[in-house]
Amino acid sequence: MPNSLRVVHVQVHVKPEHVDAFREATLANARASAQEPGIARFDVIQDADDATRFVLVEVYRTAQAPAEHKETAHYLTWRDTVAPMMAEPRASRKFVNLFPEDAGW
Repeated sequence: MPNSLRVVHVQVHVKPEHVDAFREATLANARASAQEPGIARFDVIQDADDATRFVLVEVYRTAQAPAEHKETAHYLTWRDTVAPMMAEPRASRKFVNLFPEDAGW
């Protein structure tokens, strides 16, 4: 299937006093996540106008890869570390890529 990558956008709103710690923990998780065979890309983006808002852009190679990611030690550490830092529960939206073709990732 030419366009089978799963793309997840995770919206995160962090308490102002935890922005630096959240960023540090999230970058550590992203670096480890990018090494997983099921992950094509793992971006961490911070809002230019509101430093307390982040978006994680996760690109998975298979339908099973998101569940496999959530079983890794680095994800579980991140989840437990950042949970008390959030101003509200994180929210995600799931997409399928249209361009570039999967081979372009």
